[in-house]
Amino acid sequence: MVTMFFRTLVSIFWHYQDKEEVVLWMNTVGPYHNRQETYKYFSLPFCVGSKKSISHYHETLGEALQGVELEFSGLDIKFKDDVMQTTYCEIDLDKGRRDAFVYAIKNHYWYQMYIDDLPIWGIVGEADENGEDYYLWTYKKLEIGYNGNRIVDVNLTSEGKVKLVPNTKIQMSYSVKWKKSDVKFEDRFDKYLDPSFFQHRIHWFSIFNSFMMVIFLVGLVSMILMRTLRKDYARYSKEEEMDDMDRDLGDEYGWKQVHGDVFRPSSHPLIFSSLIGSGCQIFAVSLIVIVVAMIEDLYTERGSMLSTAIFVYAATSPVNGYFGGSLYARQGGRRWIKQMFIGAFLIPAMVCGTAFFINFIAIYYHASRAIPFGTMVAVCCICFFVILPLNLVGTILGRNLSGQPNFPCRVNAVPRPIPEKKWFMEPAVIVCLGGILPFGSIFIEMYFIFTSFWAYKIYYVYGFMMLVLVILCIVTVCVTIVCTYFLLNAEDYRWQWTSFLSAASTAIYVYMYSFYYYFFKTKMYGLFQTSFYFGYMAVFSTALGIMCGAIGYMGTSAFVRKIYTNVKID
Repeated sequence: MVTMFFRTLVSIFWHYQDKEEVVLWMNTVGPYHNRQETYKYFSLPFCVGSKKSISHYHETLGEALQGVELEFSGLDIKFKDDVMQTTYCEIDLDKGRRDAFVYAIKNHYWYQMYIDDLPIWGIVGEADENGEDYYLWTYKKLEIGYNGNRIVDVNLTSEGKVKLVPNTKIQMSYSVKWKKSDVKFEDRFDKYLDPSFFQHRIHWFSIFNSFMMVIFLVGLVSMILMRTLRKDYARYSKEEEMDDMDRDLGDEYGWKQVHGDVFRPSSHPLIFSSLIGSGCQIFAVSLIVIVVAMIEDLYTERGSMLSTAIFVYAATSPVNGYFGGSLYARQGGRRWIKQMFIGAFLIPAMVCGTAFFINFIAIYYHASRAIPFGTMVAVCCICFFVILPLNLVGTILGRNLSGQPNFPCRVNAVPRPIPEKKWFMEPAVIVCLGGILPFGSIFIEMYFIFTSFWAYKIYYVYGFMMLVLVILCIVTVCVTIVCTYFLLNAEDYRWQWTSFLSAASTAIYVYMYSFYYYFFKTKMYGLFQTSFYFGYMAVFSTALGIMCGAIGYMGTSAFVRKIYTNVKID
């Protein structure tokens, strides 16, 4: 994070002097339809310019994890110094090199370059209409815009189409044209954004539709539950006035009957409390990262979003320990150290396990997405020396500050038998249906998020994302409260896991939607891209489900505590 901040300061205050060197970095090359399947630019048999090489290092952790592989192009570019078309190297095209270029052209390979942190894209080559002859673009025509002593715009035009014929020599050339621009340095990334896509009326309509759903749900929950609870309170008050004989003959039913079991510890409290703590931490990370992204333009820095997320996740580890540790203590758990370890490493183990599996495939493909060993060591050090100690601090605070079981009702020594009920009141059915409305409130936003990550769009409308997060929280809490009320009214006190899983089932629908998106909205292919897509979509969906489950449980827990506090219990 400090490095990223330093780079931001440098980019803001750095000015070029006339004739000062400007570095053109070559990043990656790969098939257009598989955005994450990228390789080093010089993995194709391109030649390098004659200028002395400059080494590059990964300046942020996110940059290393995202497969950024900057290599010096060798081109001689100086600030405000025009260069006429100049040959900078020559490719000796033998059969093996020609086959490599043909394969790249057949799979629509594109490459990415950087000048002063501004990305540039180009196509390797093209085939004729019959697909028999293949041509390589050999002339890079660069047009660089400057405002004062800063670079504010870069454009690339590929020319010089040369047919690929074995055992020939191909000359690679470039030219540089400098032009004055009125674009402000702060606005130089605006050309990469797509307002017509992200601010389309469908996007606005989806937000409005979700907002109306929130109003409807909140009104429905308030009206039904308040009226129903008022009747329940009146009926229970009337029963309190009866004598013992009338009460025994009376037809008692409803949620009051399980008051002695409703605060009974959940089954598998160690896993349950770890999931709740992790979900609270994911919510905190999401909220903070979105706020930071709204304030700062993180898309202007390579890997800055991922670096920020890792930093915020590590810094919010006490949130995980506090909520998970306090809940485990209230449920009478004694193995709090084990709970702390599970809570601290639950999400990192899931993410690192998936990344480790995909890394094997990336290494097999020699892709730039293969995570370097040093980066893996750095991530492990963050887990053991930052996340774990902070989680321990949070756990100790949680156990001491809010670990006492101050329930409004006593817990009976013997569990109450659960009566039979209709099939649609079974916890399994409630869990399956509980995620439909939360998913319905976010699935349009999922399309925009997926498109920005899996296609070539830069997501920048984080205000929309914040609104969707708030809407998701409200819808999730409302749905789980209604589900829990009906479950308790059926005299089934197993509400903890039901409230968590009914909200967490949103993840199932998101993952199902990812299948639809893959087959109908993309043209991805190949083992590497497919495993990358479905592997990380599983991680994303699971993290979203854990967050929704924690939100649902926390809201439902407050509701349950409230209704049992307001009713008179013998």
